[in-house]
Amino acid sequence: MEKRSRTQQWAILLGVSLLLGFVLQYFHVPAALLLGPMIVGVVMGLMGATLRIDKRLFILCQAVLGCMIAQSLSPSVIDPLIADWPIVLAVLLMTMAASGLSGFLLVRYSDLPGPTGAWGSSPGGASAMVAMAADYGADARLVAFMQYLRVLFVATAAAMVARIGLGDEAQSAAPQVWFPALDMRFVITLGIMLLGAWLGQRFRIPAGALLIPALAGAVLQSSGTVELQVPEWLLAAAYALIGWTVGLRFTRPIFRLALRTLPQMLASIIGLMLLCGGMAWILTKLLDVDLLTAYLATSPGGLDTVAIIAAGSRVDIAFVMALQTLRLFTILLTGPAMARFISRFARA
Repeated sequence: MEKRSRTQQWAILLGVSLLLGFVLQYFHVPAALLLGPMIVGVVMGLMGATLRIDKRLFILCQAVLGCMIAQSLSPSVIDPLIADWPIVLAVLLMTMAASGLSGFLLVRYSDLPGPTGAWGSSPGGASAMVAMAADYGADARLVAFMQYLRVLFVATAAAMVARIGLGDEAQSAAPQVWFPALDMRFVITLGIMLLGAWLGQRFRIPAGALLIPALAGAVLQSSGTVELQVPEWLLAAAYALIGWTVGLRFTRPIFRLALRTLPQMLASIIGLMLLCGGMAWILTKLLDVDLLTAYLATSPGGLDTVAIIAAGSRVDIAFVMALQTLRLFTILLTGPAMARFISRFARA
Protein backbone atom coordinates (compact mmCIF):
# COMPACT_ATOMS: atom_id res chain seq x y z
CA MET A 1 0.00 0.00 0.00
CA GLU A 2 2.88 2.39 0.79
CA LYS A 3 4.07 2.04 -2.82
CA ARG A 4 0.90 3.64 -4.10
CA SER A 5 0.68 7.40 -4.49
CA ARG A 6 -1.25 9.44 -1.94
CA THR A 7 -3.88 10.16 -4.58
CA GLN A 8 -4.40 6.44 -5.15
CA GLN A 9 -4.53 5.78 -1.41
CA TRP A 10 -7.13 8.51 -0.92
CA ALA A 11 -9.20 7.10 -3.80
CA ILE A 12 -9.13 3.60 -2.27
CA LEU A 13 -9.87 4.90 1.23
CA LEU A 14 -12.80 7.04 0.08
CA GLY A 15 -14.29 4.52 -2.35
CA VAL A 16 -14.13 1.44 -0.12
CA SER A 17 -15.29 3.42 2.93
CA LEU A 18 -18.36 4.67 1.07
CA LEU A 19 -19.14 1.17 -0.15
CA LEU A 20 -18.74 -0.52 3.22
CA GLY A 21 -20.49 2.30 5.08
CA PHE A 22 -23.58 2.16 2.90
CA VAL A 23 -23.62 -1.66 2.96
CA LEU A 24 -23.64 -1.56 6.77
CA GLN A 25 -26.30 1.14 6.69
CA TYR A 26 -28.42 -0.99 4.33
CA PHE A 27 -28.42 -3.71 6.98
CA HIS A 28 -29.40 -1.13 9.64
CA VAL A 29 -26.13 -1.30 11.58
CA PRO A 30 -25.99 1.73 13.93
CA ALA A 31 -23.11 4.16 13.28
CA ALA A 32 -22.53 2.47 9.91
CA LEU A 33 -20.93 5.60 8.46
CA LEU A 34 -18.44 5.56 11.35
CA LEU A 35 -17.73 1.82 11.45
CA GLY A 36 -17.22 1.45 7.69
CA PRO A 37 -14.46 4.10 7.39
CA MET A 38 -12.94 2.93 10.69
CA ILE A 39 -12.62 -0.67 9.50
CA VAL A 40 -11.20 0.40 6.14
CA GLY A 41 -8.74 2.71 7.91
CA VAL A 42 -7.54 -0.14 10.16
CA VAL A 43 -6.96 -2.45 7.19
CA MET A 44 -5.16 0.22 5.15
CA GLY A 45 -3.08 1.31 8.16
CA LEU A 46 -1.87 -2.24 8.75
CA MET A 47 -1.14 -2.57 5.02
CA GLY A 48 1.22 0.41 5.23
CA ALA A 49 -0.93 3.35 4.11
CA THR A 50 0.84 6.68 4.66
CA LEU A 51 -2.31 8.80 4.94
CA ARG A 52 -3.06 10.77 8.09
CA ILE A 53 -6.01 13.00 9.01
CA ASP A 54 -5.03 16.53 9.98
CA LYS A 55 -5.62 17.17 13.69
CA ARG A 56 -7.51 20.37 12.88
CA LEU A 57 -10.03 18.42 10.81
CA PHE A 58 -10.51 15.96 13.66
CA ILE A 59 -11.19 18.86 16.06
CA LEU A 60 -13.74 20.37 13.68
CA CYS A 61 -15.44 16.99 13.36
CA GLN A 62 -15.79 16.87 17.13
CA ALA A 63 -17.44 20.30 16.98
CA VAL A 64 -19.90 18.97 14.37
CA LEU A 65 -20.76 16.11 16.73
CA GLY A 66 -21.17 18.62 19.55
CA CYS A 67 -23.86 20.51 17.63
CA MET A 68 -25.51 17.23 16.65
CA ILE A 69 -25.66 16.26 20.33
CA ALA A 70 -26.98 19.71 21.24
CA GLN A 71 -30.07 19.07 19.14
CA SER A 72 -30.99 16.24 21.54
CA LEU A 73 -29.99 17.93 24.79
CA SER A 74 -31.52 20.48 27.10
CA PRO A 75 -30.46 22.00 30.44
CA SER A 76 -32.36 19.11 32.02
CA VAL A 77 -29.41 16.87 31.07
CA ILE A 78 -28.21 17.16 34.67
CA ASP A 79 -31.55 15.97 36.07
CA PRO A 80 -30.61 12.26 35.90
CA LEU A 81 -27.36 12.99 37.73
CA ILE A 82 -29.08 14.94 40.50
CA ALA A 83 -32.16 12.77 40.92
CA ASP A 84 -30.23 9.50 41.15
CA TRP A 85 -26.87 10.78 42.35
CA PRO A 86 -26.11 7.87 44.74
CA ILE A 87 -26.49 5.35 41.91
CA VAL A 88 -24.62 7.54 39.43
CA LEU A 89 -21.79 8.02 41.93
CA ALA A 90 -21.62 4.29 42.63
CA VAL A 91 -21.44 3.47 38.90
CA LEU A 92 -18.77 6.12 38.41
CA LEU A 93 -16.63 4.77 41.27
CA MET A 94 -17.06 1.19 40.09
CA THR A 95 -16.00 2.13 36.54
CA MET A 96 -12.91 3.89 37.85
CA ALA A 97 -12.11 0.92 40.09
CA ALA A 98 -12.54 -1.45 37.13
CA SER A 99 -10.22 0.61 34.93
CA GLY A 100 -7.67 0.85 37.75
CA LEU A 101 -7.77 -2.92 38.27
CA SER A 102 -7.48 -3.44 34.50
CA GLY A 103 -4.41 -1.20 34.31
CA PHE A 104 -2.86 -2.76 37.43
CA LEU A 105 -3.20 -6.31 36.09
CA LEU A 106 -2.02 -5.25 32.64
CA VAL A 107 1.20 -3.78 34.04
CA ARG A 108 1.70 -6.67 36.49
CA TYR A 109 1.43 -9.38 33.83
CA SER A 110 3.02 -7.66 30.83
CA ASP A 111 6.15 -5.73 29.89
CA LEU A 112 4.34 -2.40 29.71
CA PRO A 113 5.69 0.46 31.86
CA GLY A 114 3.35 1.55 34.65
CA PRO A 115 2.27 4.94 33.26
CA THR A 116 1.65 3.46 29.80
CA GLY A 117 -0.59 0.71 31.16
CA ALA A 118 -2.46 3.14 33.40
CA TRP A 119 -3.22 5.74 30.74
CA GLY A 120 -3.89 3.11 28.08
CA SER A 121 -6.57 1.45 30.20
CA SER A 122 -8.29 4.67 31.37
CA PRO A 123 -11.90 4.71 30.07
CA GLY A 124 -12.06 8.41 29.21
CA GLY A 125 -11.96 10.24 25.90
CA ALA A 126 -9.33 8.48 23.81
CA SER A 127 -7.85 11.64 22.30
CA ALA A 128 -7.65 13.33 25.73
CA MET A 129 -5.89 10.30 27.26
CA VAL A 130 -3.32 10.21 24.45
CA ALA A 131 -2.68 13.94 24.71
CA MET A 132 -2.05 13.75 28.46
CA ALA A 133 -0.12 10.47 28.52
CA ALA A 134 3.23 11.81 27.32
CA ASP A 135 3.22 14.51 30.01
CA TYR A 136 3.23 11.79 32.66
CA GLY A 137 6.03 9.61 31.31
CA ALA A 138 3.93 7.20 29.24
CA ASP A 139 4.70 5.99 25.72
CA ALA A 140 2.11 7.97 23.73
CA ARG A 141 2.33 5.54 20.78
CA LEU A 142 1.33 2.52 22.87
CA VAL A 143 -1.30 4.54 24.76
CA ALA A 144 -2.82 5.58 21.42
CA PHE A 145 -2.79 1.99 20.20
CA MET A 146 -4.49 0.71 23.38
CA GLN A 147 -7.05 3.51 23.49
CA TYR A 148 -8.09 3.24 19.85
CA LEU A 149 -8.03 -0.55 19.91
CA ARG A 150 -10.58 -0.33 22.74
CA VAL A 151 -12.58 2.28 20.80
CA LEU A 152 -12.67 -0.13 17.85
CA PHE A 153 -13.90 -2.99 20.06
CA VAL A 154 -16.42 -0.85 21.96
CA ALA A 155 -17.85 0.81 18.84
CA THR A 156 -18.28 -2.54 17.09
CA ALA A 157 -19.78 -4.21 20.16
CA ALA A 158 -22.18 -1.33 20.85
CA ALA A 159 -23.36 -1.28 17.25
CA MET A 160 -23.91 -5.05 17.31
CA VAL A 161 -25.79 -4.84 20.64
CA ALA A 162 -28.03 -2.14 19.16
CA ARG A 163 -28.61 -4.15 16.00
CA ILE A 164 -29.37 -7.42 17.81
CA GLY A 165 -31.41 -5.83 20.59
CA LEU A 166 -33.54 -3.53 18.47
CA GLY A 167 -33.51 -5.22 15.08
CA ASP A 168 -34.54 -2.98 12.21
CA GLU A 169 -35.62 -0.33 14.73
CA ALA A 170 -31.96 0.21 15.76
CA GLN A 171 -31.83 3.11 13.35
CA SER A 172 -34.14 6.07 13.72
CA ALA A 173 -37.34 5.63 11.75
CA ALA A 174 -37.27 9.23 10.54
CA PRO A 175 -36.35 9.46 6.85
CA GLN A 176 -32.96 11.04 6.18
CA VAL A 177 -32.77 14.17 4.05
CA TRP A 178 -29.18 14.27 2.87
CA PHE A 179 -29.18 17.71 1.27
CA PRO A 180 -31.74 19.98 2.96
CA ALA A 181 -32.13 23.61 2.01
CA LEU A 182 -29.64 25.61 4.06
CA ASP A 183 -30.49 28.93 5.67
CA MET A 184 -29.26 31.28 8.40
CA ARG A 185 -29.60 28.50 10.99
CA PHE A 186 -26.76 26.64 9.28
CA VAL A 187 -24.56 29.76 9.31
CA ILE A 188 -25.17 30.21 13.05
CA THR A 189 -24.50 26.51 13.66
CA LEU A 190 -21.18 26.80 11.79
CA GLY A 191 -20.28 29.78 13.96
CA ILE A 192 -20.99 27.77 17.13
CA MET A 193 -18.87 24.90 15.79
CA LEU A 194 -15.88 27.08 14.91
CA LEU A 195 -16.02 29.15 18.10
CA GLY A 196 -16.44 26.07 20.28
CA ALA A 197 -13.54 24.27 18.59
CA TRP A 198 -11.31 27.34 18.98
CA LEU A 199 -12.21 27.83 22.65
CA GLY A 200 -11.65 24.17 23.41
CA GLN A 201 -8.15 24.31 21.92
CA ARG A 202 -7.33 27.77 23.26
CA PHE A 203 -8.04 26.81 26.87
CA ARG A 204 -6.96 23.17 26.47
CA ILE A 205 -10.27 21.80 27.70
CA PRO A 206 -10.33 17.99 27.37
CA ALA A 207 -12.78 17.09 24.59
CA GLY A 208 -13.65 20.80 24.60
CA ALA A 209 -14.21 20.89 20.85
CA LEU A 210 -17.13 18.52 21.39
CA LEU A 211 -18.40 19.60 24.81
CA ILE A 212 -18.46 23.39 24.32
CA PRO A 213 -20.60 23.34 21.13
CA ALA A 214 -22.83 20.69 22.73
CA LEU A 215 -23.49 22.71 25.87
CA ALA A 216 -23.69 26.11 24.15
CA GLY A 217 -25.91 24.79 21.38
CA ALA A 218 -28.20 23.05 23.86
CA VAL A 219 -28.67 26.25 25.88
CA LEU A 220 -29.32 28.37 22.77
CA GLN A 221 -31.73 25.88 21.23
CA SER A 222 -33.67 25.02 24.41
CA SER A 223 -34.09 28.72 25.22
CA GLY A 224 -35.58 29.35 21.79
CA THR A 225 -32.76 31.72 20.80
CA VAL A 226 -31.76 29.71 17.74
CA GLU A 227 -32.55 26.39 16.10
CA LEU A 228 -29.45 24.44 15.06
CA GLN A 229 -29.17 22.94 11.60
CA VAL A 230 -26.70 20.05 11.09
CA PRO A 231 -27.29 18.48 7.65
CA GLU A 232 -26.79 14.74 7.14
CA TRP A 233 -23.98 15.20 4.60
CA LEU A 234 -21.93 17.14 7.15
CA LEU A 235 -22.52 14.50 9.81
CA ALA A 236 -21.51 11.74 7.39
CA ALA A 237 -18.28 13.59 6.58
CA ALA A 238 -17.53 14.01 10.30
CA TYR A 239 -18.24 10.34 10.98
CA ALA A 240 -15.92 9.27 8.17
CA LEU A 241 -13.06 11.55 9.25
CA ILE A 242 -13.29 10.36 12.86
CA GLY A 243 -13.37 6.75 11.68
CA TRP A 244 -10.29 7.31 9.50
CA THR A 245 -8.48 9.09 12.34
CA VAL A 246 -8.97 6.06 14.57
CA GLY A 247 -8.36 3.43 11.90
CA LEU A 248 -5.21 4.86 10.32
CA ARG A 249 -3.46 4.90 13.72
CA PHE A 250 -3.16 1.12 13.47
CA THR A 251 0.14 1.14 11.58
CA ARG A 252 2.47 -1.83 11.22
CA PRO A 253 5.32 -0.27 13.28
CA ILE A 254 2.97 0.41 16.22
CA PHE A 255 1.41 -3.02 15.83
CA ARG A 256 4.85 -4.68 15.97
CA LEU A 257 5.74 -2.59 19.02
CA ALA A 258 2.55 -3.74 20.77
CA LEU A 259 2.68 -7.34 19.55
CA ARG A 260 4.43 -8.73 22.63
CA THR A 261 1.73 -7.42 24.94
CA LEU A 262 -1.22 -7.69 22.54
CA PRO A 263 -2.81 -10.72 24.31
CA GLN A 264 -2.70 -8.88 27.65
CA MET A 265 -4.11 -5.74 26.01
CA LEU A 266 -7.00 -7.70 24.50
CA ALA A 267 -7.72 -9.42 27.82
CA SER A 268 -7.70 -6.03 29.56
CA ILE A 269 -10.07 -4.49 27.00
CA ILE A 270 -12.51 -7.40 27.00
CA GLY A 271 -12.45 -7.62 30.80
CA LEU A 272 -13.20 -3.91 31.16
CA MET A 273 -16.02 -4.14 28.61
CA LEU A 274 -17.55 -7.08 30.48
CA LEU A 275 -17.35 -5.26 33.82
CA CYS A 276 -19.00 -2.16 32.33
CA GLY A 277 -21.63 -4.37 30.69
CA GLY A 278 -22.40 -5.89 34.10
CA MET A 279 -22.82 -2.42 35.57
CA ALA A 280 -25.16 -1.53 32.70
CA TRP A 281 -27.33 -4.53 33.56
CA ILE A 282 -27.41 -3.42 37.21
CA LEU A 283 -28.42 0.10 36.10
CA THR A 284 -31.45 -1.27 34.27
CA LYS A 285 -32.61 -2.87 37.52
CA LEU A 286 -32.18 0.30 39.57
CA LEU A 287 -33.25 3.00 37.10
CA ASP A 288 -35.90 3.35 34.42
CA VAL A 289 -33.49 2.98 31.46
CA ASP A 290 -33.23 0.38 28.73
CA LEU A 291 -30.22 -1.91 28.40
CA LEU A 292 -28.72 -0.18 25.35
CA THR A 293 -28.90 3.25 27.02
CA ALA A 294 -27.23 1.85 30.14
CA TYR A 295 -24.60 0.04 28.06
CA LEU A 296 -23.65 3.17 26.13
CA ALA A 297 -23.64 5.28 29.32
CA THR A 298 -21.17 2.91 31.01
CA SER A 299 -19.28 1.90 27.86
CA PRO A 300 -15.49 2.50 28.13
CA GLY A 301 -15.13 3.98 24.65
CA GLY A 302 -14.34 7.41 23.29
CA LEU A 303 -16.89 10.13 23.98
CA ASP A 304 -17.24 10.98 20.28
CA THR A 305 -17.79 7.41 19.05
CA VAL A 306 -20.31 6.66 21.83
CA ALA A 307 -22.16 9.86 20.88
CA ILE A 308 -22.37 8.77 17.23
CA ILE A 309 -23.77 5.36 18.14
CA ALA A 310 -26.22 6.89 20.62
CA ALA A 311 -27.44 9.38 18.03
CA GLY A 312 -28.05 6.56 15.54
CA SER A 313 -30.03 4.45 18.01
CA ARG A 314 -33.24 4.87 19.96
CA VAL A 315 -31.65 5.59 23.33
CA ASP A 316 -31.78 8.35 25.95
CA ILE A 317 -28.86 10.38 24.59
CA ALA A 318 -29.10 12.91 27.46
CA PHE A 319 -28.50 10.18 30.04
CA VAL A 320 -25.67 8.66 27.98
CA MET A 321 -23.87 11.98 27.51
CA ALA A 322 -24.37 13.00 31.16
CA LEU A 323 -22.65 9.87 32.49
CA GLN A 324 -19.95 9.83 29.81
CA THR A 325 -19.05 13.51 30.37
CA LEU A 326 -19.01 13.13 34.15
CA ARG A 327 -16.71 10.11 33.87
CA LEU A 328 -14.40 11.88 31.44
CA PHE A 329 -13.74 14.78 33.79
CA THR A 330 -13.41 12.48 36.80
CA ILE A 331 -10.81 10.35 34.99
CA LEU A 332 -8.92 13.48 33.94
CA LEU A 333 -8.76 14.64 37.56
CA THR A 334 -7.80 11.27 39.04
CA GLY A 335 -5.76 9.84 36.16
CA PRO A 336 -2.32 11.17 37.21
CA ALA A 337 -2.72 9.83 40.77
CA MET A 338 -3.90 6.45 39.47
CA ALA A 339 -0.95 6.26 37.05
CA ARG A 340 1.50 6.97 39.89
CA PHE A 341 -0.12 4.32 42.09
CA ILE A 342 0.02 1.66 39.35
CA SER A 343 3.61 2.57 38.46
CA ARG A 344 4.66 2.23 42.09
CA PHE A 345 2.86 -0.92 43.18
CA ALA A 346 2.06 -3.01 40.08
CA ARG A 347 5.68 -4.18 39.73
CA ALA A 348 6.07 -5.06 43.42
